Amino acid sequence: MKLDKSCLKINEKRVCKKIESFIRKKADEFERDGIILGISGGIDSAVSAFLAVRALGKKKVFALLMPERDSKKEHFLDAKELVRILGIKSKVEDISNLLEKAGVYKLLKFPFFLTEKARESVVRRAYEFYKRREGKTPFSQTLLGIKGKYAGILRKVTAYMRAKHRARMLLLYKYAELKNLLVIGCCNKTERLVGWFVKWGDNASDIDVIADLYKTQVKQLANYLEVPKKIIEKDPSPDMLPGITDEFCLGLSYETLDLILYGLENKIKPLKIAKELNIDVKQVSYVKELLQKSEHMRKPVAYPRV
Repeated sequence: MKLDKSCLKINEKRVCKKIESFIRKKADEFERDGIILGISGGIDSAVSAFLAVRALGKKKVFALLMPERDSKKEHFLDAKELVRILGIKSKVEDISNLLEKAGVYKLLKFPFFLTEKARESVVRRAYEFYKRREGKTPFSQTLLGIKGKYAGILRKVTAYMRAKHRARMLLLYKYAELKNLLVIGCCNKTERLVGWFVKWGDNASDIDVIADLYKTQVKQLANYLEVPKKIIEKDPSPDMLPGITDEFCLGLSYETLDLILYGLENKIKPLKIAKELNIDVKQVSYVKELLQKSEHMRKPVAYPRV
């Protein structure tokens, strides 16, 4: 088997038909009157929203836009434009006050005089410093218990970031229950496999509609669905901390990461994967480590059998 982009090519029409049928079926099974999802301005929630509208019609899809003080204005404006294009009902819930009252912003304070670009630079330099000193990405070290010399600050940053998606989950379910709606999750397969999601945060939903699609396949679907080019082409970001983008934190491009994951999923040996992709085998080992460390995040809550 040759590892290249052709391995991940999908039949967009067939995939859309299958997902749309799944959405309709689950809405009926759960006895819900429609769909609710969070719109971030990113490609995953955009594709999920397009699919929901195609499945149930725009009158049965409700979007929540949940910015906070660290959110980039660009993403919020993209989310608003997407809502306009789809013609769906929506509500803006700024979660800054909720996070403030929970003490989240006290965990990580930037000097008030720093510009947005300066804050981004500080965060990225700190991330790279950790990688040099510890020989691991900060992200990989947060998938299990956080220990070591810099554990204190890394725990604070992790709590600071993850609280945001958990706050959004709280609001999604509040409105879902008030309006009798089904919560759609927007995590893709790549994120789920390597742990690039927040447990009980953005993975908390009634159904996931793109969870069997790698990130690059989501992009194929976005082009097919005619999602705005601006959303498709911008750097994917969790938008939880200045300067943080997916590929920067993961340490790999999605094109490479998806092919590594595909190779591992199909039982191709790490050395062969590395040779096929012309990369260091250490990168394959790193992805295997992410898979192993994040396994608990994909499982139901553990309990003893008695």
